[in-house]
Amino acid sequence: MSNVIQNLCLFMQNPEVFILAIESSCDDTAAAILQNDKVLSNVVANQLIHNQYGGVVPELASRAHQQNIVPVVDAALRKANIQKEQLSAIAFTQGPGLMGSLLVGSSFAKSMAVALQIPLIAVNHMQAHVLAHFIEEDGFDKPSFPFLALTISGGHTQIIKVANFFDMTVIGETTDDAVGEAFDKSAKILGLPYPGGPLIDKYAQLGNPKAFAFTKPKVPGLDFSFSGLKTAILYFIQKKKLENPNFVDENLNDICASIQHTIIEILMDKLKLAVKETGIKQIAIGGGVSANSGIRNTLKEAENKYGWKTFVPKFEYTTDNAAMIGIVGYQKFLTQTFETSSVVSKARIQL
Repeated sequence: MSNVIQNLCLFMQNPEVFILAIESSCDDTAAAILQNDKVLSNVVANQLIHNQYGGVVPELASRAHQQNIVPVVDAALRKANIQKEQLSAIAFTQGPGLMGSLLVGSSFAKSMAVALQIPLIAVNHMQAHVLAHFIEEDGFDKPSFPFLALTISGGHTQIIKVANFFDMTVIGETTDDAVGEAFDKSAKILGLPYPGGPLIDKYAQLGNPKAFAFTKPKVPGLDFSFSGLKTAILYFIQKKKLENPNFVDENLNDICASIQHTIIEILMDKLKLAVKETGIKQIAIGGGVSANSGIRNTLKEAENKYGWKTFVPKFEYTTDNAAMIGIVGYQKFLTQTFETSSVVSKARIQL
């Protein structure tokens, strides 16, 4: 540990901080190199093997991470034109996520940090989605504190009040399924391949969002629920197919547009209530589902409609990636928030 402290002292004298970030929470193996808050490289290896199963298979995911992590880290270093000896610290995803996947990333990060005798930084995956907005990127503004973060992904749906980099409070979350799951399961009902969320977005752009009406769940406060909507869509499609076996094929664009419109209305209703309750009009979105064009457009329209200031991250920082892990790592490096090799991965972890 004395060598780590000695190296840290040298790093603190040099304003240039190089962070290697590793993300392995689910089925994407990712590595990034950040120079302070600027991304030098952001490499992601996707696992296509899960497509044939209609969802992520945890055991297959962890095996694929083992195969991918060395070449992905090597590619990130080469693309950034950085030698491993120049690294100031290594940041990794501690959780939440699939335990086997997390262990591959954390084990690699620990070993490399020990070998290079540099600090190790543990990162909360959901916190990283929020702080992805603070990556230095031309053409993208950064929110000022406080702001509201809508974090939407395949596993999470949350409204977070963000007071500063490490003071975040969840003020609303899903009581059952996440919004990403609602998109993917709806797509499966329609016979679309996995992952179906992007396909619903694609077809929705060609359809009438008010062609079919779906009942929005009544959930008190700022919490969400999507299980009832999925059931309503299932029964609706089953009924229509009994009347016309070709109903889905003949109305696919309108069905997708109507589903997407309903989901967006659910999200916006809760956001409007959150703004009313907190008085905060800065809204930042993050998570894989924030790549959805309908959500992005609706949030941008809210700037004029409600007087909000909205922040939408660069597309590559919405889905799981290591750059967002790196920006949290950089902020933690500045406050010298480090871990020992005894730190453990966690499938569930609070903000």
